[in-house]
Amino acid sequence: MVSIADVARRAGVSPTTVSHALSGKRKVSDRVRDRVENAMKELGYTPSRSAQNLAIGRTRVVGLIVPDIRNSFFADLTHGVEATAISHGYNVILCTTGFDHAREVDYLAMIRSRAVDGLIYAAGAPPTNSRLGALLGNLPLVLVDEEVPGADAPSFVSDNLDGGRLVAEHLLGLGHRHALVIAADGGLVSSDLRVRGFRDRWVASGAEPPVVVSGAFTEDGGREAIAAHVGTFRDGGPTAVFAVNDLMAFGAIGELRRAGVEVPGRVSVVGFDDIPAGRYAHPRLTTVRQDVDKLGRRAAEALIAALEEEPTPREAERTRHVLPVTLTVRQSTAAPPRTQGKANHRG
Repeated sequence: MVSIADVARRAGVSPTTVSHALSGKRKVSDRVRDRVENAMKELGYTPSRSAQNLAIGRTRVVGLIVPDIRNSFFADLTHGVEATAISHGYNVILCTTGFDHAREVDYLAMIRSRAVDGLIYAAGAPPTNSRLGALLGNLPLVLVDEEVPGADAPSFVSDNLDGGRLVAEHLLGLGHRHALVIAADGGLVSSDLRVRGFRDRWVASGAEPPVVVSGAFTEDGGREAIAAHVGTFRDGGPTAVFAVNDLMAFGAIGELRRAGVEVPGRVSVVGFDDIPAGRYAHPRLTTVRQDVDKLGRRAAEALIAALEEEPTPREAERTRHVLPVTLTVRQSTAAPPRTQGKANHRG
């Protein structure tokens, strides 16, 4: 098999000069370029994709870090990223962290050492911005779904603040005035914004401020959060639960039903994400829909544009791109018991 070294010997130049002639990244004289091209023709040499990538200092591989591939939200996000990357001639290395901070840091360090061209990062337990910069250096970075405060990188996120507001308006419209919110552990920006959007609209209505508890961003997290407060539901407490993702909502519904609390007869439950399982749950889940495939595609397009050095205004490099959300009303919400028959409900 003919190699770059063979071409270099035939042309009477170094392998590095052949690489420069192939890549066009460094100037070589027309005379030298002609010698290289003639040597390639004489030897029947056609540069492979890997050789061309090596010549231009690229691998055409991008990294993708997500916290939990078992959650179909992140599976759909991965699909959007991968489909876009492949259409542009890039492959994707996927890392999943399980919301573990130490593993997340290890993967960030590994991604930089494995010579990928850039990283799309859906943070689950992110390091500080300064630590993130030290781990990644100058590696091109795009944030998706979750923000890292202060990071010098573009981000693509859903309108989490408005999503929380939509949930509050729906429950208030049904007649609810007492709510419990299950936030995510770990200070995730997305969770904080969902809770804030809900609480601001809820309190502005004159309703009693919601009780806010926290748990892991998983089905078990929702179940455990309800288990710790299930007595309040038996004693006539909250009539509505807002969980900041669908998995937590599934866990909350399961624990409420296990404790003999009917959903939505006694307590309404709302999630966030609109993963496919919510359409088939019992009851079918009312939730906030994110366009997760579009989030993945937009993030991949932004990273590839940076790698291909397409002209981008400097201020756009740190732009926060916010995608709209919508409320999908299904069967897990209804008017609270004392007002049933006074409020309309869509199933």
